[in-house]
Amino acid sequence: MIDGILRKVGFALVALFLVGPLVVVAGVSINEKQSLTFPPHGFSLAWYGQIFEDPGWRGALITSVLLATFSAALAVLIALPLSWFLWRRIAPWANFFRLLGVAPFILPPVITALGMLSFWATISFYGQPWTAVISHAVFFVTLPLVTLSLGFSSIDRSLVEAAATMGADDRTVFRTIVMPMILPYLVSGYAFAFVLSLNEYIVAYMTVGFTMETLPIKIFNALRYGYTPTMASVSIFFVIIATIVFGLIARFGDLPRLLGAMNSGDR
Repeated sequence: MIDGILRKVGFALVALFLVGPLVVVAGVSINEKQSLTFPPHGFSLAWYGQIFEDPGWRGALITSVLLATFSAALAVLIALPLSWFLWRRIAPWANFFRLLGVAPFILPPVITALGMLSFWATISFYGQPWTAVISHAVFFVTLPLVTLSLGFSSIDRSLVEAAATMGADDRTVFRTIVMPMILPYLVSGYAFAFVLSLNEYIVAYMTVGFTMETLPIKIFNALRYGYTPTMASVSIFFVIIATIVFGLIARFGDLPRLLGAMNSGDR
């Protein structure tokens, strides 16, 4: 009994440690006065309104959403044929391509960002907006690669063999059998890459500098002029978006399978 109580107390302390900073930031974001004080002095949602009303913050929001949308799509387009190839070609040498896909995410972000900075500067494309899209796609390709690999591993190969026996070519098999079965994993991989791209700072900054201002870069720039609750509002806004996206995945997808767990019916 004592062990159970200590375990619950330990979990509660860990939860408090993790949630505590978020509570402080949320309190600052509703501060009525323009100061980063906690507990908040009064209540106001005006700082959230500034994200959409102020031209600078609104432009940074649109830029971040566009960057995340296109980079996540490109990451999926890279991961889909790679995971399909790894599923169809069961060979030891094929793992090299898997390692190649996860390498950008394994390396420290600063190392990856510096490498991309050197590459784009060498070929004289540094500062172009589309370089940030490609850089984010390469950096986050691991996420859809992992989820799609899980999706392919859940496919019963006998279904593919039966379709081939009936005369279906690879394109027909992929369109009618494989794609419907991996669609939840594809959507989840896109969602993971989208949310992380929306919050990413180092790679975007190293790739385009201040020529393209995303929300994280905008926060960094705003720090030079002082601290405002708008920065806290943007942080909570990021948390809300992530919660909505992952909540939709949990609601409409099979979250345990997306996380690599097995359903009871698979055992």
